[in-house]
Amino acid sequence: MKLDLDPEYEAFRADVVEILSTNAHLAPGPEDKGYKNPKRIAWQKLLIRNGLAARTIPKEYGGYGAEPDILKARIIAAEFARTRIQGPMSGQGIAMLVPTLLELGTEEQKQAYIRPTIEGEMIWCQGYSEPGAGSDLAALRTAAVEDGDHYVINGSKIWTSTAKQADMIFCLVRTDPTAKKHEGITYITFPMTTPGIEIRPLVDMTGTANFNEVFFTDVRVPKSGVIYAPNKGWQVANATLTHERGMLGDPNATKARFLELVTLMKSESVNGQRLIDNPMLRDRLIKLQSEVYAMQANGLRIMTSRLKSESPGLAGLIVKLNGCDLNHEIARLAIDALGELGILYEEGEHLRSEGSWQWRYMYDLGLIIGGGTAQIQKNIIAERGLGMPREPKLAKA
Repeated sequence: MKLDLDPEYEAFRADVVEILSTNAHLAPGPEDKGYKNPKRIAWQKLLIRNGLAARTIPKEYGGYGAEPDILKARIIAAEFARTRIQGPMSGQGIAMLVPTLLELGTEEQKQAYIRPTIEGEMIWCQGYSEPGAGSDLAALRTAAVEDGDHYVINGSKIWTSTAKQADMIFCLVRTDPTAKKHEGITYITFPMTTPGIEIRPLVDMTGTANFNEVFFTDVRVPKSGVIYAPNKGWQVANATLTHERGMLGDPNATKARFLELVTLMKSESVNGQRLIDNPMLRDRLIKLQSEVYAMQANGLRIMTSRLKSESPGLAGLIVKLNGCDLNHEIARLAIDALGELGILYEEGEHLRSEGSWQWRYMYDLGLIIGGGTAQIQKNIIAERGLGMPREPKLAKA
């Protein structure tokens, strides 16, 4: 079997290496944090101009406009992981809403939202889960009542990431309370500055407010924000959820994190022995490496299916479950390898990696629940991927 790249792809890799090495000094560093950071936005625009971000998004919407190519996408991801230079922006707007708009949005919506979103100048949050409607999302009760060319929204959402920073929200609301619960839902976008919106931060296991509650009181929004069609929001929601699961289980991000762990284990030592020279730790590292490579191969399978306009089937269904578990296990090994130093965070002279491994361990544990719990994911894999019978419902009293 010949695994070498053809000359075309070797030349492409050389171009990617040249772009990254020439512009590495412009890349944002750990100190360049926060949404709409000027250095991060400038870097994102540079990557788009050079085809290293938003590569296949059409030029008329602000993307690079290239044809999809599996190997070129893999080469780009591999070079970002190898060099550990800051990669393209992601997040709910770029990774979840933009592909949904490309599939189901109107031309006006695409023109209005895609360019500022992929360039990092328009931040989005997702209004899906509610108290009592998390795993059973279709049980949502936030109501949108028609009033001329507008809807008036009342209700609340929970676990809303980036609500404090967001300019816009893509939100599920119930527009037909008489319809079956999956059929009376509408997917709508509107500004977070709309009067009647209240945001309350929620502190998670990391000790920071990464989530929020969002309350809507007589929030008046134009019908032009509806994506696809009124009362057809469940179809749109599932398109977005597919992209969300891919984002949460992104194999390229996992590989970059794994390489960071390898560097840590080569550079840190205990009792004069490098962490990577400890046979038990090294065995765990190699096991994780095999899982990382397997997820990358699975990613290629998914990309191939999508280029053929085919469903990836089981390969697509396992991404979120496996990816989030694997990220958590990588953080677990880092903490175990560092011993008592691994659980330090915030500040201190013995802090390692700015406490990021402890933070990731707790945050990734939350992601095993968020975006569809592991139990829900297993049900989806069993029923839709393996064709097993649905879980029986409790008999009505």
